[in-house]
Amino acid sequence: MLEMKLPTREQFETVYARDLQASFPEAELKPLREMLAEWKRGEYRPWCLFDGDEIVGEAFTLSHVPGFALLDYLCVTSSRRNDGLGAVLVRKLVEAERGSVLFGESEIPAYAPDGAMAERRLAFYRRNGARQAGYDTCEFGVPYHTLFWADGDVDEEALCAAHRETYRSTIPPQAFTKYIQIPWEPSMGVPQKIAWIG
Repeated sequence: MLEMKLPTREQFETVYARDLQASFPEAELKPLREMLAEWKRGEYRPWCLFDGDEIVGEAFTLSHVPGFALLDYLCVTSSRRNDGLGAVLVRKLVEAERGSVLFGESEIPAYAPDGAMAERRLAFYRRNGARQAGYDTCEFGVPYHTLFWADGDVDEEALCAAHRETYRSTIPPQAFTKYIQIPWEPSMGVPQKIAWIG
């Protein structure tokens, strides 16, 4: 039986090394120490999908604004990919975060190194209930569409403000000013892509 729940610290450290480090480029992966510190402060929720005692996927959220939660990482362990678990992860995450507007980002295909992959990722999220917000973002030189899941209508100005505050609360002020543009539009230009900064 598949169940979404929070892991122990030891389980969290294991899936970080086993799944996240293997699936995300180093430049896009938040350091484990940062995640653990945010978890300890109650700002981070490292949801894990358990199949019995085995963790088969992860969906981590970051929440700095009441009522809103950023989907930080979504990952299915390599041995269980192509089993439909990605869709299960999204569905169970939406259930786990019910009561909050869950929001995330997906690369804009026209700016992505692999446009076809970016299109597939967007299609996956849309198939699994994501709606696209009316604003885009650019973070660390990467332009994104903003996606969200919510039970009803969403005030997009409040969503955009929560999105901006989530980054402002987790990134040094100078880096935020230089590398985070929420909202963003192409006329603003695309800054040089850089690694994640904490």
